[in-house]
Amino acid sequence: MQDNYIKSVDPTSPLRGKAELGDTVVSINGNEILDVLDYKFFAYDRELDVVLRRPDGSEYGVRVRKDEGGDLGLDFGSYLMDAPRACANACVFCFIDQLPRGMRRTMYFKDDDARLSFLLGNYITLTNLSAREVERIIALHVSPINVSVHTTNPELRCKMLRNPRAGESLEIMRRFARAGIVMNCQIVCCPGLNDGEELERSMRELEALWPTVHSVSIVPVGLTKYREHLYPLTPFTAEHAAETVDLVEAYSEGCLHRHGSRIFFCGDELYLKAGRALPDEAFYEEFTQLENGVGMLRLLETEFRSALKLADAPDGKDFTIAAGVAAAPLLEKLLLLAREAFPTLRGRVVAIENDFFGRSITVSGLVTGGDLIAQLKGRELGERLLISQNMLRRQEMDFLDDVTLEGASAALGLPIYPVECDGFALCDAMFGILPQLRLPERGETGEQFYRYNQN
Repeated sequence: MQDNYIKSVDPTSPLRGKAELGDTVVSINGNEILDVLDYKFFAYDRELDVVLRRPDGSEYGVRVRKDEGGDLGLDFGSYLMDAPRACANACVFCFIDQLPRGMRRTMYFKDDDARLSFLLGNYITLTNLSAREVERIIALHVSPINVSVHTTNPELRCKMLRNPRAGESLEIMRRFARAGIVMNCQIVCCPGLNDGEELERSMRELEALWPTVHSVSIVPVGLTKYREHLYPLTPFTAEHAAETVDLVEAYSEGCLHRHGSRIFFCGDELYLKAGRALPDEAFYEEFTQLENGVGMLRLLETEFRSALKLADAPDGKDFTIAAGVAAAPLLEKLLLLAREAFPTLRGRVVAIENDFFGRSITVSGLVTGGDLIAQLKGRELGERLLISQNMLRRQEMDFLDDVTLEGASAALGLPIYPVECDGFALCDAMFGILPQLRLPERGETGEQFYRYNQN
């Protein structure tokens, strides 16, 4: 069965009792529906003429009324109503190429899908867009989208993405800019390739597309220990990270005077590698690039300080916070702040070294269950363990190495609470207001969620 068949109809859907399971949506108000972008765009209006096709090929029409912008309430065989688009590149810095063998198959799939960029915030390179898809994005004004640029030098982009068409997609960005499509961009910075003068060129040419190029993050390349036979890359040293931070901050300061926005922001990891303090909250403007780790730690501290002012006395139970090496010093600082306000608070922070991917990987989101168990087992952990929600895949609630949350909890002999990357949530968890996990029921495929238990 195709991916666009109707799998379920919500109880509040105006098509309840009219559309049948297994049918497909042919058109809405005369517009052909090919995938989720068409469906969401053309289903926006208040009055809709919907044509559906039964599995036997016969078609029928239904007229419905709903709130403008309201959802039609249909769930399909796949979220996209189509197969996800695979990446057409072989980037020299691709993290997926640096994974060890034997992991689940889905870990090795590289998506590069414009629809996921618009709907879920995924970053795309634009290299696999057809002329029709470019025209559709402009016609539907699909905005904003997130673009992996890496460099505006066409020849260098072809080299870095190892795709002879990679330079052509820079013209697509210019077309999007002329059409008013807002773009948030990222540059994965690789020492010796797209740093220094090349990075300055990229910033200069992306600035020329402002305000449609709304923000650009510069993040350091992540290198695992599994790089045999891959393109030779070197990690950032503290000195080179500091040079890159200085270059970007100097250029972004000029942008602030010219446009009222810095446009360009370094990821938190570059500041940590350079041994630099993170900028103040105002520096990050709208925090547009949080998902790329830009300003995430600064916002966490700001939120935590606000939450601490509202906190009641802790529940008195001892706890441990486990985090990646990069975030651990900040969490220790926040714990100290909490102890100064509430001396009875008992807890500790443990930095987890990444033995699975290699110790140059320091972010919490790549900590595996195996490393967590190996480095915490036998230690005094208190009565609960707090970890970042980013360590887990939300749908299956397991770590990247397939260790389940339940398995890790059993191995360590205490409950583990994944906490959202939010200062209020972290403060609550420290003080005993814990996120309560609802595990999926047998056969359930929906995303798991958290709610705060105020008991």
